[in-house]
Amino acid sequence: MSVSMPIERLGTGPRMSQVNVFGGETVYLAGQIAKAKAGASIREQTEEILANVDAHLASVGSSRERILQATILLADMKDFDEMNSVWDVWVPQGSTPARACYEAKLNRPALGVEVIIVAAR
Repeated sequence: MSVSMPIERLGTGPRMSQVNVFGGETVYLAGQIAKAKAGASIREQTEEILANVDAHLASVGSSRERILQATILLADMKDFDEMNSVWDVWVPQGSTPARACYEAKLNRPALGVEVIIVAAR
């Protein structure tokens, strides 16, 4: 007999949910992107994305101190240092998550960065 663990879904649309909470404990965020106005810098995009991460985590009673894993996608690895200049100020020292960063073609030319988060509640 299997026990079904509950899944809470927030910001659910026809394609995806913005936030899923599994078993009341593990938080999964959809890939977060900036609104990506033409010409927005990687710094500006990263700041907007991390503010979105904060808001989504807070909406389910979590925070950046509870992040378990971060996956960062950059359209071009030349932007690694610029993205990290924002990330390093934002991420709580002593509570840094496991993290990976990859170069990937993102779904719109104006996008330079996308961040995927898994956190504890």
